[in-house]
Amino acid sequence: MPNAIETRLQDLGISLPQAAAPAANYLPFVISGNMLYISGQLPTENGAVAVVGLVGSDVDVAAATRAAELCAINILAQAKSALGGDLTKIKRLVKLTSFVASAPGFVEQHVVTNGASNLMANVLGEAGKHARAAVGMASLPFNASVEIEAIIEIEA
Repeated sequence: MPNAIETRLQDLGISLPQAAAPAANYLPFVISGNMLYISGQLPTENGAVAVVGLVGSDVDVAAATRAAELCAINILAQAKSALGGDLTKIKRLVKLTSFVASAPGFVEQHVVTNGASNLMANVLGEAGKHARAAVGMASLPFNASVEIEAIIEIEA
């Protein structure tokens, strides 16, 4: 019988991808005590960065919001990998930090980041309510429009 998180993913039509391997000399996640730290995830889909360019000039808010959703899906994929396939070990999403590649004058990073925040709340329920930061950046790796990292409390 599927657990509530897997059921919500299925109901939302989300199939978690294979967790991405790191692109440089870092770990995709670290577990320390009962905390899971997930490295920044890009908006990849089918093995490629799906949304590229600066938000506010190359990319509109709707596409950037979808990029944030993809980042959240990839965070969940990393969490599933870190937790041996068992997302029920997630006690609480503590914090998301969202980096939005922003054109000069773009000030809606918080709106873009809602894509990830809403997805996490929809998938994790009450445990998906979190603190966050939404920060504008001049550029991101691979010309990605959004990158998001996460801190998650887990059952030890």
